[in-house]
Formats: sequence, structure tokens, C-alpha cells
Amino acid sequence: MSDSLPEAEGPDLKTLHKLIKLMHRYGLTAIDLGEGPQKIRLRRGPIGQQATHAVAAAPVFAAAPVAAAPAAPSAQAPAKASESEATYIKSPMVGTFYAASSPDTPPFASAGTNVRKDSIVCIIEAMKVSTAIPAGTAGTIAEVLVQNGQAVEFGQPLFRLA
Repeated sequence: MSDSLPEAEGPDLKTLHKLIKLMHRYGLTAIDLGEGPQKIRLRRGPIGQQATHAVAAAPVFAAAPVAAAPAAPSAQAPAKASESEATYIKSPMVGTFYAASSPDTPPFASAGTNVRKDSIVCIIEAMKVSTAIPAGTAGTIAEVLVQNGQAVEFGQPLFRLA
């Protein structure tokens, strides 16, 4: 077969198995690695649902609420209105959420903490690289939506601001 790579040029099976286990362990949907001419790209999930995202340098935030057309009053309307008006600090990447820089230090942000745009609110670790995540907006943390050490996805809400 002319399409197959020689054994020395491709990744070994043990490396691929380790990468697949990491994907499952941390809930990753994609891994791209490259060293020299050797490149590995792993994706999981339905092909039609895969989306390519560049890793953002800053958190992605919910858009400002849009004024909705008046609707018939209902008992659930106030709850939905408050949810749609909430602002969230979302994960800019896939990785593991850490509330503090080490286990013996206090969390960067918790319920009731006032944050500025440049305030660090957490760290997300991916592939042994830790990234400090700024709030990106000013406000007061109303709720922390994830637990320390939890795997998070791209765009997943981490904090709800009041």
C-alpha cells in the first residue's frame, strides 16, 4: 500500500491510546499536536457537529440582552427574564478549572467578590499549561458555576455576575 506511513514516521499505538484516554478523562473533543514533521490530530464526536475554535486569549461573554417583543404574561416570565439578563464569565478554552493558584491559597473569586475587567477569576489548565483567566467585565460574582478541579468545555459558563 502506498498510502500507509512507514512505522518510523507515524506515532506509536501507545501514544495514541494515551491521548485518547486523556481526551476521555478531561472531556476533550479535540487534540492537535505537532513536533517537527510529525503531526497528530484527534477529534471525537459526530463529524457534523465539530466546530473549529481558535483558543481565545480572553473569556467569551454572553451578549447584552436584546429587548424582546412584548409577550403574554405568564407565571414563569419573571424567572426567564432574570436568567436572560444575567452576565456570565465563560471558559475561553477546554481544560481543568482551578479556583486558586494552589490548594493552600484562597480562591481568586467567590460569591460576593467584586471584579474588574482585568481581575483574574480562575486558572484553566490544559496539557500541563496553566492560563490565568481575566473576568473581562466588571461586576460582582453572584455564583460560581463549576467546582475546583472540574473539566470545562469551550464557552461553558464559569461564573454568573449579579
